[in-house]
Amino acid sequence: MTSQTYNAVTDLLDRNIGDGRGEKVAFIDRKRQVTYRQLQAESCRVAHLLKKLGIRQEQRVAQIMLDTVDYPAVFFGAMRAGVVPVLLNTLLPAEQYAYVLKDCRARALFVSPQLLATLEPILPRLADLEQVIVVGEAPAGARFKTLEASLKGLPDTFETVETHPDEPAFWLYSSGSTGMPKGVKHVHTSLMETAKLYGQGVLGMREDDVVFSAAKLFFAYGLGNSLTFPMSVGATAVLLDERPTPAKVFEVMHRDQPTMFFGAATGYAGMLVDPACAPENGSQRLRLCISAGEALPEHVGLKWKERYGVDILDGIGSTEMLHIYVSNAPGDVKYGTTGRAVPGYDVRLVDEDGRDVADGEIGEMILRGPSAAEGYWNQREKSRNTFQGHWMRTGDKFRRDGEGRYTYCGRSDDMFKVSGIWVSPFEVENALVSHPSVLEAAVIPAADSDGLLKPKAFIVLNGAHPTSALDDDLKEHVKRSIGPWKYPRWIEVVDELPKTATGKIQRFKLRELSNAA
Repeated sequence: MTSQTYNAVTDLLDRNIGDGRGEKVAFIDRKRQVTYRQLQAESCRVAHLLKKLGIRQEQRVAQIMLDTVDYPAVFFGAMRAGVVPVLLNTLLPAEQYAYVLKDCRARALFVSPQLLATLEPILPRLADLEQVIVVGEAPAGARFKTLEASLKGLPDTFETVETHPDEPAFWLYSSGSTGMPKGVKHVHTSLMETAKLYGQGVLGMREDDVVFSAAKLFFAYGLGNSLTFPMSVGATAVLLDERPTPAKVFEVMHRDQPTMFFGAATGYAGMLVDPACAPENGSQRLRLCISAGEALPEHVGLKWKERYGVDILDGIGSTEMLHIYVSNAPGDVKYGTTGRAVPGYDVRLVDEDGRDVADGEIGEMILRGPSAAEGYWNQREKSRNTFQGHWMRTGDKFRRDGEGRYTYCGRSDDMFKVSGIWVSPFEVENALVSHPSVLEAAVIPAADSDGLLKPKAFIVLNGAHPTSALDDDLKEHVKRSIGPWKYPRWIEVVDELPKTATGKIQRFKLRELSNAA
């Protein structure tokens, strides 16, 4: 029979002290580091603070914080008190913050000082928000208390609140690529489930690992990389509170010598074209790299392996499932594919009528697994559409081969037919970026003079200059790579592609731009 009480803090944090890792470094940032015992004490003080502020079990507090060692202290302190931390993207505009903070009814906000200027104008409009606590040094003239001052004198022990295994532990917000973000509610057991199935089961993360993630803690991907997985085995995580530019990533790699690095395809591609991209500027201890958030082009993976001698494991996950459920694995990498189902997750590809498709055919990926979210907050219709019994609809199109490997074909609402045949925007984009002149590409359907849909490409060049000869070369390159009917009939060079704050291409904005032209 399942225990009726389970608090993720006990399993992820307190267990490490019980296992003798109290003096081991848990987190490192640019300014300081904390041991597991120090983190435990700090989280207890945060729990006392929330109790002192009158914030009760099941109520929400928001974290709009850069990645420092204070982040896990607030996260675990809230859950220790039975309070629900809501992890918010640090790159949102003010109006999206206003929407999200009102939507989740956060009673307190923990915010990094660098982000206060964006938030201050909207704070008077938030009736439920009673406390704002600055995590770090408050700017001159700030009217809010700092976390350091708020915690002064509070006890460093706290009796962890008994929570139910199925009780919401924390919320994340979806990236909102097609509209306002949705609050995704995750229960206490989901964190350790992802750690056991993917962090340990696929990656083989262990106690002596030092991990570094370019993806931030407010992402489902980054939360697993930098917090759940390392803490589940007593490892150490390096945090970066700045943008993960190639220069900053190389700086951290060189200084802290991580054994594992987590990034996204765009980041790996950007690093590969950076002049400083050389083994001596990386980590000599690096044994594994991981990519998610967007499909990894084959040529990027191959070039990285050639440069560093380390594989990139491409995988796919979602905010709704908390982390990766299909992935390549150590010793089982096939670049250009997303890999196989992570053991513990059941994966199917289905057609528009919900019937399973055959190998080689394109279908929508649906799956079930123990880390699925409870649902969306105040979005019953969307919850019903996404969470259907034990199965979750991903909205992603894939093709499965006879060996059980999945190849990404794009989002369901991005697919279109050319001459009666399905075309995956990602497949065309992948062919385009494999050309040395193209850094990034996005493909959408556009109508020709007969009203028939054909691929249209928007590209960011890699130092080349736009010419009609380059256009022709790119079209021929795509024809040779993936088939003559899939080549882009129109190619438009842009300075940058519209993306969400999580780095996903917003094709709907390109469709709007194309339709307005």
